[in-house]
Amino acid sequence: MKKILGAAIGSCVHIAGLLNFLKMAENEGYKTEYLGGAVELDKFVGAVIEFDPDIVAISYRLDPEALYQLLADLEKKLKAQKLLNKIYVFGGTVETGNIARKFSFISKVFDGREEFDEVVMWLRNVVKGKNKANEILPQTLVERIKYKSPYPLIRHHIGLSTIEETEKHIKILAESRLLDIISLAPDQNCQQYFFEPDKMDKKQDGAGGVPLRTREDFERMYQATRRGNFPLMRCYSGTKNLLEFSRLLKETINNAWAAVPLTWYSELDRRSDRELLEAIKENQEAIKWNAANGVPVEVNEAHQWSLRYAHDAMEVAVAYLAAYNAKKLGVKHYVAQYMLSTPPGLSPKYDLAKQIAKKQLIESLHDENFISFTMIRTGLLSFPAEEFRAMGQLTSTMFYGMWLKPHIIHVVSYSEAIKRATSKEIIESVKMVKQVIKNTMAGLPDISFDKDLRERIEVLKEEAMLIIEAIKDSGKEYKDPLIEPVVIYNAIKSGILDAPGLKGLSVARGRFETRIINGASFAVDENGKILKENERLKLIKRG
Repeated sequence: MKKILGAAIGSCVHIAGLLNFLKMAENEGYKTEYLGGAVELDKFVGAVIEFDPDIVAISYRLDPEALYQLLADLEKKLKAQKLLNKIYVFGGTVETGNIARKFSFISKVFDGREEFDEVVMWLRNVVKGKNKANEILPQTLVERIKYKSPYPLIRHHIGLSTIEETEKHIKILAESRLLDIISLAPDQNCQQYFFEPDKMDKKQDGAGGVPLRTREDFERMYQATRRGNFPLMRCYSGTKNLLEFSRLLKETINNAWAAVPLTWYSELDRRSDRELLEAIKENQEAIKWNAANGVPVEVNEAHQWSLRYAHDAMEVAVAYLAAYNAKKLGVKHYVAQYMLSTPPGLSPKYDLAKQIAKKQLIESLHDENFISFTMIRTGLLSFPAEEFRAMGQLTSTMFYGMWLKPHIIHVVSYSEAIKRATSKEIIESVKMVKQVIKNTMAGLPDISFDKDLRERIEVLKEEAMLIIEAIKDSGKEYKDPLIEPVVIYNAIKSGILDAPGLKGLSVARGRFETRIINGASFAVDENGKILKENERLKLIKRG
């Protein structure tokens, strides 16, 4: 067991930060010895000899000039006793930290500007004998999650209107060491026509993201991440040629995971001109390719339905359907995204109920060949177009989202409803969320005692599985109907899978309206009365 000795030296009696550091060390498996405040140097050196620690923590928060002389005297005393072979860490203010950095025997300085998980990672790496500032952190999603556990990975997307601007801000983000994953957001021209550049509308260059046009552009973005904490990089999939896009992303940016829909980027949402049935087939092939090539997969399906105001049970059903397809197509590591506050108007209680229902059904598929990672985010539709209210929306949703125990937090900048996020807004947003993480990791109330919440979870799971069974029944002739493209296609055509936001599109029905009632989303009839799922499915069967 590694040992840490800590004391505030000289006349400094400020010990709160030191005690917090020692407590964090204990949580990481260290044996700690606390000497207290205002410890004289001779007593301090004597304790180093007696306790023989691996790490010596020095704290001082008073006058910087006085500290310089203290540390100079301390270095002489430690050298005389041949004790400079230990790891010395200093904690104080920005001013005293700057003084401490002048002394070569101090290997690490904390001045209060660090994120809490940065301190924990330093302690953890020292245990493993890794305390180099330029160490390259794990470069696969699964390894990075294990490395950071129990703290979630932090992700944010970026896609500014030019290559040069995006590259500049990616470098700033990597050097900030705040993000574990940088998501590259290409413009729609890239997503739809990267492999058919002659079809691009040049007037739309940079619309919705960065105008990536060549393999070299992707490689350039990846090279911008090779600094700081060496964040992973991933990218939105194309809306056409998804198989080719998957290969491109793996080869150029070492895609941390692929995000491929099951039914979208088709005539269903008109983000491409692909016919729905062919899109489902192509999407499944892209999922299968990524799985076969060791790339984790997110099937970004469920939130697409909720963005079209699908009712809660529908979203839970398609979340299960997407995960089921991923498993059957060979995905081993599945990223399950839970988009909060979508559609807008959900109460935190019943939003959580919906997300927990999805999570429980997805995790029911777990076995030795399939495991899911939980990723939470705030829904774009819920952000007010006023920055301080948007900050409140970001932090409040992330707070209750922590009940889901996420492996990854997809931070969405507070500025998204106002303007594209640059590194400035991204860093500000990430710092807000990191404070939420720190507060909630200290302990959250047990919500399992909430009777209404428990009942809503069970109702949603039951109703979602009624939808799943209806899909199965519609494809009885198939061995495994839930993965048959034509069965999924017919489920949309018939209205088994449906959302009011799809009304007017040729391939979907948009038959039933939905309404937020007491904080939850329900399908309703023409009189606004709640339709239970068995009733809705009976009406569909009748035609």
